[in-house]
Amino acid sequence: MSIPKEPRQLMINIMYLVLTAMLALNVSAEIFNAFKLVDKSLQKSNDILDQANANIPAEVARLAKKDMKRLGKYAERTGPVMDLSKTFSDTIDSYILKLSDSNGDGVLDDQDYVMKADKETGEMVRKDLKNKKNFDITTRLMIGKDITGKTGPAADLKNMIEAYQTKFMSFIDEEDRPAYASKISMKVDDAWESSGKPSWAQFNFGHMPVQAVLPMLTKMKNDAKSSETAVLNYLMGKVGGEDIVFNKFRVVSAPKKSYVIKGEKFETELFLSASSDKIKGMSVNVDGRSIPVKDGVANYTANATSTGVKKYNVNISITNPVTGEVTREKGTFEYEVGERSVNVAATKMNVFYIGVENPVSVTAAGISSNALKVNGSGVVLKKGGASGYTVTASRPGEASITVSGGGLETTKFPFRVKRIPDPVARLSKNSGGTMGNGEFKAQGGVGAFLDNFDFDAKCKIQGYILTKLAPRQDPIESNNAGARYNDKSSRLVKSAKPGDTYYFDNVKAKCPGDSAGRKINSMVFKIK
Repeated sequence: MSIPKEPRQLMINIMYLVLTAMLALNVSAEIFNAFKLVDKSLQKSNDILDQANANIPAEVARLAKKDMKRLGKYAERTGPVMDLSKTFSDTIDSYILKLSDSNGDGVLDDQDYVMKADKETGEMVRKDLKNKKNFDITTRLMIGKDITGKTGPAADLKNMIEAYQTKFMSFIDEEDRPAYASKISMKVDDAWESSGKPSWAQFNFGHMPVQAVLPMLTKMKNDAKSSETAVLNYLMGKVGGEDIVFNKFRVVSAPKKSYVIKGEKFETELFLSASSDKIKGMSVNVDGRSIPVKDGVANYTANATSTGVKKYNVNISITNPVTGEVTREKGTFEYEVGERSVNVAATKMNVFYIGVENPVSVTAAGISSNALKVNGSGVVLKKGGASGYTVTASRPGEASITVSGGGLETTKFPFRVKRIPDPVARLSKNSGGTMGNGEFKAQGGVGAFLDNFDFDAKCKIQGYILTKLAPRQDPIESNNAGARYNDKSSRLVKSAKPGDTYYFDNVKAKCPGDSAGRKINSMVFKIK
């Protein structure tokens, strides 16, 4: 048994089944008025379908003109579809007129079930039916001489419904028919097969009162008109009747500036953005990454992992559902990332070191980095990013960084310029003390190390005086240039024995930014 999907149609079907069941139980005559109410509701539904369907063929013809070679065939089908529905409806009307003939003489008079104007609404409705409880008329007219109902008018009507179902489907392209099979309402109800009745005709018309049969016939007309609507809407869709209708709206604000300073004016463009939940074939790409589209809108998100001005490139393409033409648009946009921050600076620690690149970050809350002007005094300032700079200095003393622009009052930040701290001379990890004979001989020279200095800087040993003092022997010196041992120094180190003492004096190192070497720590090692 087919079940309609439309809530209104489902409600009408259920009402009809309930009323039929109550009628079988010999319920009072008020039930006949309920059948009349269902019939009236179905008539109204049919009128609404007729009004809606009447406008579709002209619209299909208009849309097909843009490509008659490909779309003209769909416009040509609208007329035959409507003729098919009308032919079926006319056949049903002929049955209704015959059943309304109270005398059975083939002549409808004022007592018969004919149309009249409703006093309140002016709508054309049927008069009250004189023969509404008559069981014989339906059997005689719809079943005929074959009491089984396997032949006769009702059997012919069943065959007609099945044939018209196929005819309506024939107007739909073969590849689309599976999806539209459920939308064609013209179907023969198979509930009679479990009823014990010999045929569909007997189940629906055998010994049924006229008033109960009329809504069923009107519903058959409704099925034909609903099928007509489904096919016409299909044809509309094939010629582009599903053109995008913008039904999603939102208010958009596009400010000219992301930052506004106190005293300035905030200025933005306000407009209504429209999209559609029918949009298909639309793709959005941001910096090479595909963004999902829902109801014609793509939501782009990006993690703000660093501060500064960020740009992103957008490419949007949309395919015309009718012509297949692809339209592409692109644009470049930007936003600026700031950060919540608190800056605590110890005044005496504001230092730039000579010989290295000193990193400096300059930001001002509420001001775009592009609007800031940064200048250095006593140092060389180089921009290295949206808010980053590097400072290089050449001589000790005082220096300053001045920041202005973007409505900011000119502000000077003082700094001290100093040499890189003295490195520490060491053999391996030791700068003096006792050392094993083997470990001492394994060293190849003296190194200079910048302990706890956060800059990437290296100092070089320029030279030193190595002195060996052995027990009960005179001291032996070697004047060593550079960090590594020279030949004499190497011989002195290799001759080390437990109890010997080695002195590294007058150690000099040169660090980045130094014009000359500097004297650093001496070392004394006792060999064990």
